[in-house]
Amino acid sequence: MTVAAVDSAAGRVSPEWLALREPADATARCAELAARLARHLPAGGRLVVCDLGGGSGAMGRWLAPRLPRPQHWVVHDRDPELLERAVALAPDAVTVEARRSDVARLTPGDLAGAGLVTASALLDLLTEDELVRMLRAGAGRPILLALTVAGRVALRPAERLDAAIGAAFDAHQRRGGLLGPDAAAVAAAALRETGAEVDVRPSPWRLGPGHAGLTAEWLRGWVAAACEQDPALTAQADAYRERRLEQMAAGELAATVDHADLLVLP
Repeated sequence: MTVAAVDSAAGRVSPEWLALREPADATARCAELAARLARHLPAGGRLVVCDLGGGSGAMGRWLAPRLPRPQHWVVHDRDPELLERAVALAPDAVTVEARRSDVARLTPGDLAGAGLVTASALLDLLTEDELVRMLRAGAGRPILLALTVAGRVALRPAERLDAAIGAAFDAHQRRGGLLGPDAAAVAAAALRETGAEVDVRPSPWRLGPGHAGLTAEWLRGWVAAACEQDPALTAQADAYRERRLEQMAAGELAATVDHADLLVLP
């Protein structure tokens, strides 16, 4: 997740950013893992899904049609405005319950009754202790963790400054002990230690001429975070950003932003 996603004053994720990225997220998430999960889940009875850090409910809108029904989703998030949107935009034939929570402090009791735990674009925003605590709270049931930033960005056409900005951005994501691009590997290792089966698949954003708004917002945030981490980049960054935005407007820029999806089967 880029700094464009976060209002630093309020410490919250922007609803506009979530709406902007939702179509690209839906395309990127690994449909094969969702299909495997659907085959694993029991067909009968109501499925209760706890969606951690679920924000405006985009994970449910993508996943619910792919799973056996009926379903009841419990969306855990600390932002009341986003939770209102999750309820208002509930998928057809699915009930949604908003629960204001700090996902880094959940206990097994908070997820009691769930047959599935999900999260999307969350793990890289946690410390290792927070991640382990969250995984322990969801232990013993299937878990689908989507769109964790993997720390690899490829721009076409490539430029010399790409690598330096990418490295500085990754370092920015690790500030304060956050896992950033290490999150998927840390989660997979911790889960395998419990004996769970973990299936990790790539889920990259592939941004091109049809994603101009998202690409522009992502690029600005990516460059800004890199410069905040390494101010020495600032002298070249303004011209770099504007050049890249001009390429995007002309339909000449493509970006692949790598993520990983994890399916955990106990």
